[in-house]
Amino acid sequence: MQDFLAAVGLVLVIEGLLYGGFPAFAKRVAAEATQAPENLLRITGLLAIAAGVFIVWLVRG
Repeated sequence: MQDFLAAVGLVLVIEGLLYGGFPAFAKRVAAEATQAPENLLRITGLLAIAAGVFIVWLVRG
């Protein structure tokens, strides 16, 4: 449970860096995401999940 909460905290830090440090970029990415086809968003999300699992597997191995 501690690892899960640490991971959630890191996600919040990374998102906070994006929105706090580069608000114009974050708005542009959000606007482009609304125009992107659902399949592209789905594939991108699945690739992000796979990359995250692979990184956790490497680190926790």
